[in-house]
Amino acid sequence: MFASLRVRLAAWLLLPLSVFVCVCGYLSWRNAAAVADYVQDHDLLASAKVLSERLIWEGDNVEASVPPSALSLFVSPHRDQVFLSVTDAAGTVLAGSPGFPLPAKRTLEGADRAQWYDTEFHGLRLRAVVTQRAMFDVGGGAEITIAVGKTTRSRDSMLRALWQPTVGYLLLALLLAIGLTTLALTWELRPVLRLSRQLAQHDPLHLDFAVDPRALHTELRPVAETVNGFVRQLRAHSEAQRRFIADAAHQLRTPLALQASQIEYARYTRQHRQQWETRRADMDAMWVALQTSNRRLIDVTNKLLLLAQAEHRDASASLEPVDLAAVALYAIEQLAAVADRRRIDLGMELPEQAGTAWVRAQPALLDALVSNLVDNALRYTQEEGRVTVRVRRIDDQVELSVEDNGPGIPAEARERVFERFFRMSQDTDGTGLGLAIVREIARAFGATVSLASNENGLTGLRASVRFAAVRDEGRKTD
Repeated sequence: MFASLRVRLAAWLLLPLSVFVCVCGYLSWRNAAAVADYVQDHDLLASAKVLSERLIWEGDNVEASVPPSALSLFVSPHRDQVFLSVTDAAGTVLAGSPGFPLPAKRTLEGADRAQWYDTEFHGLRLRAVVTQRAMFDVGGGAEITIAVGKTTRSRDSMLRALWQPTVGYLLLALLLAIGLTTLALTWELRPVLRLSRQLAQHDPLHLDFAVDPRALHTELRPVAETVNGFVRQLRAHSEAQRRFIADAAHQLRTPLALQASQIEYARYTRQHRQQWETRRADMDAMWVALQTSNRRLIDVTNKLLLLAQAEHRDASASLEPVDLAAVALYAIEQLAAVADRRRIDLGMELPEQAGTAWVRAQPALLDALVSNLVDNALRYTQEEGRVTVRVRRIDDQVELSVEDNGPGIPAEARERVFERFFRMSQDTDGTGLGLAIVREIARAFGATVSLASNENGLTGLRASVRFAAVRDEGRKTD
């Protein structure tokens, strides 16, 4: 509803406070009304008692006189009107105003045997009290009814006098709270505004800044640390992208430059046909080099696209159960010809129990992961060497390992081989992207990649990828 944090915080504080002020004002009004009613009812009863004491026998009749002391109780600057009524059991008015209204049902209570009630007389709203007194004489007894009524001006004035100061104090406190809250929020939100200005002043293309959390409140420091974490990640990602572009440009520049020179040479030779026959051998070598360069360019381009696909966030969004053993077997079949040309013993070990190597992955990317691991082992293994691919179930994980007896990788260089375009040997044909692709795909699948020495402890390398196994109920069924 409100976009301003200051307004929302003020509303959370002031709305309950306003409700509290209203409740306190209502309770104060009730207390003031109770006090005013008590004072008025007490004066009415006191006046009725004074009249009752002034009843005397005059022969066989009861006479009533209204003393000044009875009326002095009602003297006020608000000019209230007072009405009296003294009647006998037959309803004969002994004193006071004829026709004064009495309650239809009398319920005299308490030690004073009195009843208070609200009524109207001559168009005026009155508060009245009625009481009775028994008069006894040798000639018999008489029950005398005494009623006193008074307008409510003084009572209403007392109510206002008691209630209005309290309400004024409450409203003043509310206004003071509103002012202090606005001032406090403005003051306390200054660090947030400074942070906003600090972020706005930085060039978004330069990620060389950090937010100082010490200048913020304790509750806001996690926000600053999160911003700094995002900046560090963006900086690392930006640096990786710059390095990737530079490396890719370097890798593509060499085959493109070679192709350009070879094409220029072919064009020159074509223009001088008389030299064609004498340079046929050179031309054949040139075409072979051009084909090799083109193949390398295609390989680099395909792997760059594969790496970009592995890094994309969708790579981890649509995973499905895949049989890792079947994927590994397919990769072995595809690379068997490469192993034969180099006279490398390419073997495979599958789990003894079928159907225990299911993992969650994207089939195309999983195939690329296995192919790059095997291809990397074949490239760096000498002729007549050995490469073994194993797939096995270990508790709730499935492990894919590719083991060779090649020269291996020193322990201090095993982390660097996952960098893009890094190659241990420049004499070996390759792009330097194979293991980088393997790690990115493994990350997308939630798997881990590790490099270790060969199990025989002599030469070679053992590359392992561990996946979370898929339960039987999670497998894809035909």
